[in-house]
Amino acid sequence: MTLPYLKKEDGVFNLYVDNKPYIALAGEIHNSSASDLNYMRDNVWPNLRGLHLNTVIAPVYWELVEPNPSEFDFELVEGIIEQAREENVRLVLLWFGLWKNGVSSYVPAWVKRNKETYFRTAYRNQTTSDTISPLCEEAIKADANAFRQFMSHLKKVDSDHHTVIMVQVENEIGFLGSDRDYSDAANERFNLLIPDEVGAIFGKAGTWKEAFGYDAEEYFMAYHYAQAVELIASNGIEEYPLPVFVNAWLEQFPWNPGSYPSGGPIAKVIPIWKATAPSICLYAPDIYVENFTEVCEEYTSGNENPLFIPEARRDVASVAKVFYAFGKYNALCYSPFGIEDFLAPPKEDSDYDPSVLISLNIDFSAFDATGTGSYLAQSYKLLSNMLGVIQKNRGTGKMTGFFQNNEPGCILSFSKYNLKVTYKLKKDGKPLSGGLVIEANDNEFFVVGIGFSVEFLPKEGDYNSEYVRIEEGTFVQDEWVRGRVLNGDEAAYGFSIGSRPSALRVELH
Repeated sequence: MTLPYLKKEDGVFNLYVDNKPYIALAGEIHNSSASDLNYMRDNVWPNLRGLHLNTVIAPVYWELVEPNPSEFDFELVEGIIEQAREENVRLVLLWFGLWKNGVSSYVPAWVKRNKETYFRTAYRNQTTSDTISPLCEEAIKADANAFRQFMSHLKKVDSDHHTVIMVQVENEIGFLGSDRDYSDAANERFNLLIPDEVGAIFGKAGTWKEAFGYDAEEYFMAYHYAQAVELIASNGIEEYPLPVFVNAWLEQFPWNPGSYPSGGPIAKVIPIWKATAPSICLYAPDIYVENFTEVCEEYTSGNENPLFIPEARRDVASVAKVFYAFGKYNALCYSPFGIEDFLAPPKEDSDYDPSVLISLNIDFSAFDATGTGSYLAQSYKLLSNMLGVIQKNRGTGKMTGFFQNNEPGCILSFSKYNLKVTYKLKKDGKPLSGGLVIEANDNEFFVVGIGFSVEFLPKEGDYNSEYVRIEEGTFVQDEWVRGRVLNGDEAAYGFSIGSRPSALRVELH
């Protein structure tokens, strides 16, 4: 049976699973949830069943996989895979190895205790950090060997099922708190001439500082992290060539490398990563920042990179982004973080310390899932029944998406008509407006989403258009099933989709 793979067709990247196109309606579970199978059984899976997910994103921990050197334990991995099969969902697994969110907290205890062999990055004042240096060859070799064993075991237990469809290598790589590593090894390398492959990308030569000036430190770190990840990833896919990817903690105010993990695959250094880590198939933004639409654009425009969002904001205002991502940018995956919380009973205390989030310059509202669950579940249910329709229209120019930022609406242009989309007023505790539109033919449209009104206007030079029929409804296994037929007051001057995820079919002449 053919392994999952990525393929670019008609200008759009598609993910194939069992030789069929696959779009992931996903959610990522909390970092520690997958460390205990009983916890997963009792506290995670029951809270996912009503969300209409087809994919769960879950961690695998080096510290538990290799508790002692060359002694490997894959009981947790096997258990998560077996539970996912019972729940009839696919998995994207996250390798929490050398680096997770800019530090090295998931390395085994025997690595943590041996700071001479597995040396740490240093700050400018020469104090050491808790992050293992990307120039530490021994640490990279150890991680690469563990990742090889992990991927070999995946092949053994899953090559006939493909429950696991992709693997992320490390998590939000980079160095927090400094623009670069100032260890002795790093200082020596920083003063060398830049590698030929990096110089060829930018048409530069000289040392890192001579070639790149202000950006030198971040570009240096990007090269060395990418070089390390390439060794780790290539070892794994030699055993089992699933698609592997990396994710990024994005740039944010005050925009200095180190206020976000320096060297991670933010958009501007993707060319360095691509040249240095050819085993990586895509670069995935974790989007907690407010400028969602801009991030989608920069991760797809000119980078030959499909949009894959393994972590998205949890707040209710963000729900409609899923329609925008799939409709406008042909996303392969949309996945809010901490997904097991969304339909769970409210907790008395938040899992997130506001002071910690503030220290990391993270918006606390991004992690507030209050009220999000029902809206996300309805959105995923609607989309899950029309994935074939979405897939058919990817890359055709017949589908687009929209999302409310600060503007009152937007104009969408199709073959014969312009669509005037007017967003509903923003309300606390409600999703922002967003949706997708599919042009089934010149005179037939499907409009899907949350919180907006639509009016079809004739193109310039045409003086009339008339609604033939407007139907509420939904898709069932990619076939339209109508509900009410709207007319009279509900259709005289356009029509609306309210605060609950809904779909309309519109026929004109």
